[in-house]
Amino acid sequence: MASTESKTTLDLGRSVPVPNVQELAAAISAAIGAGEVPERYIRPEAESDPVSSPSAGLKLPVIDMSKLLDPASLEEQELARLGLACRDWGFFQIINHVVPGEVVNKVKDDMMGFFKLPLKEREAIKQSPGNVEGYGQLFVQSEEQKLDWADMLVLVTHPFARRNMRFWPTNPPTFRDTLQKYTSEMRKLTGILVRLMGQDLGIKNPELLSNLVSEQMQSVRITYYPPCNHANKVVGLSPHSDGTGLTVLLQANDVNGLQIKKDGKWFPVMAKPGAFIVNVGDMIEIMSNGKYKSIEHRVLVNAERERLSIATFHSPPFDVTLRPFPELAEDEKEHYSAINVEQFMKAYMTEKLDGKSLLERLKLCN
Repeated sequence: MASTESKTTLDLGRSVPVPNVQELAAAISAAIGAGEVPERYIRPEAESDPVSSPSAGLKLPVIDMSKLLDPASLEEQELARLGLACRDWGFFQIINHVVPGEVVNKVKDDMMGFFKLPLKEREAIKQSPGNVEGYGQLFVQSEEQKLDWADMLVLVTHPFARRNMRFWPTNPPTFRDTLQKYTSEMRKLTGILVRLMGQDLGIKNPELLSNLVSEQMQSVRITYYPPCNHANKVVGLSPHSDGTGLTVLLQANDVNGLQIKKDGKWFPVMAKPGAFIVNVGDMIEIMSNGKYKSIEHRVLVNAERERLSIATFHSPPFDVTLRPFPELAEDEKEHYSAINVEQFMKAYMTEKLDGKSLLERLKLCN
């Protein structure tokens, strides 16, 4: 891993600085009788939006990677399950994956170690004006905007030339090496998954889709959701779809909170031990001509315990034009306007999170 600070930065807009939520939560919890949550964090929809019961019969698809990779197993059946998950859900959990357990456990430990540091140390790598990397918040575009109950550490991890090491923590001392190993494993995992998705879609060269997504732009968002005494009044992460290609999420502890929108209701995702949660992003929805769906999701917080996760995002390079693969639009029209990846990302990062609003604007009336 490069040890010098990268001079290349990504101009993807900015986010308005906001108070540190971890410190705010601690102050509220310590107040006599439990303090009140500031008005900017109060989200009536957290209580009013319909939520499906975990026992309602809906189960997020679970894909067994060992079956996908073993020629002697029912590979075609598991591949069909993968395709169905991408078409009908846009989300799935993957078990028996290829990422070593020691790499996963170490990244969990170092993430938690960072958020246990004193605020002064965490803020040593806070976001700078005009930069979305570093410690802080994303998608805050005005002083009046409602805020999420979370703090984030955002880092570009690939390609190496795009890394800005000034924002990479040096404490815990192993953090940089740990993140390097983890994100390298994520690129391998994503490469396998996206190649198989291309195979399921019938793309003539599935490796092209795999290389576009797994070996190009990669970034991470490490998110800390502090507990909140008034958890039913706040939202950890606003409803949105991911404006990238493919996302791999690791939940670092056993506190759930992720919900996806299914049939007009929010559906709680119960993370399986040792599994990754994978979801289709807007860019793959465009490239698949809408056959695969990016799905609106959000995160709620816990009243008593913090939640910690790391989302790893993978996207094509900035100079690629997003449009459906030709073979996926042979018998029908293209469903989306063509747009450059850099233009798409700038548009996505300079708006507040708002469902699938950007993708909806790109849809063509056929």
